[in-house]
Amino acid sequence: MPTPLLFQPITFRSVTARNRIVVSPMCQYSATDGLGDDWHIQNLGAKAAGGAGIVMAEATHVSAIGRITPGCLGAYDPRHQTLLTRLAAVIAKCGSVPGIQLAHAGRKASSQLPWEGGKPIPPQNGGWVPLAPSAIPMVPGATDPHPLSTNEIAGIAAQFAASARMAREAGFKVVELHSAHGYLSHSFLSPISNHRNDGYGGDLSGRMRFLMQTLDAIRTEWPADLPLWVRLSCTDYMPGGLTIDDVVEVAKRLAARGDVDLIDCSSGGVSNEQRIPSLHPGYQVPFADAIKHRAGIATGAVGMITEPTHAAEILANDRADVVLLARALLADPAWPLRAAKALGVKPELPSQYLRAAL
Repeated sequence: MPTPLLFQPITFRSVTARNRIVVSPMCQYSATDGLGDDWHIQNLGAKAAGGAGIVMAEATHVSAIGRITPGCLGAYDPRHQTLLTRLAAVIAKCGSVPGIQLAHAGRKASSQLPWEGGKPIPPQNGGWVPLAPSAIPMVPGATDPHPLSTNEIAGIAAQFAASARMAREAGFKVVELHSAHGYLSHSFLSPISNHRNDGYGGDLSGRMRFLMQTLDAIRTEWPADLPLWVRLSCTDYMPGGLTIDDVVEVAKRLAARGDVDLIDCSSGGVSNEQRIPSLHPGYQVPFADAIKHRAGIATGAVGMITEPTHAAEILANDRADVVLLARALLADPAWPLRAAKALGVKPELPSQYLRAAL
């Protein structure tokens, strides 16, 4: 039997992954002042040793006030470089391609850790004032975010460039720009959170300007031979919000740039008032399918993909180019090895683990 696409190599620019299973970026909320520790090393190292093709480090923030929580990872201080270098090295040592997601939380910044409630932290209690396209708080009662000036927007683009440089110097081979889930770049894209009347607001072209400017800045530090991905929320699940048709148009313009290699297709997050019609395995796969075929760019499918046969089906039917797994890999870092066995593929084990294949 031919090897399923799920376990065939895939190449983006100069980078080839051993299979098409990607560890989705998953915040650990376990850093101090943006600096990670051994928790981050073991977390990502285990997933690389478990057989994934690409292992994405969690949302790594470009500034202190761009963090979701005080526990979020950063790439904005020289002190962060050593840990980032160790992360990239351990992922590569275990046979996976090291990737990293660069992010700015925008109006969702200054929040408690999820297991402490996740509520906004006001400045008087040790939090900070979030930044956003417009002064619209994420939830009622939260601190009004500071609406960014055009000069401040340029400064944030420069922060993304500096973080991309840190990622490059650390040894990461894939960068993903987080433009989903209500964070800063998505909040510019969505008419729910962007009420500006200057060149960064209004129609879709104006609301896309921040995204395009940020990508331009990243590419000044991210080499042309290394892939650049973008995570998008493909719908806001709200009247008056982004629709899949809007996001297909965004993806077309990203494809036309020629320097974006894949759209990581997620959804929602811009407002707690969203209403997801149905949560079921693969509920976001139609977004990846639509963007792949209507925009002509590679896509990643993510969201409640837990079974090997389901992951294999998505790729076999050309609905996406890679699958990104999150909770399934939290529960079982060796999911790719078990999936290989289930699909009749010889697992690619580290030599130290060969006894596990007996």
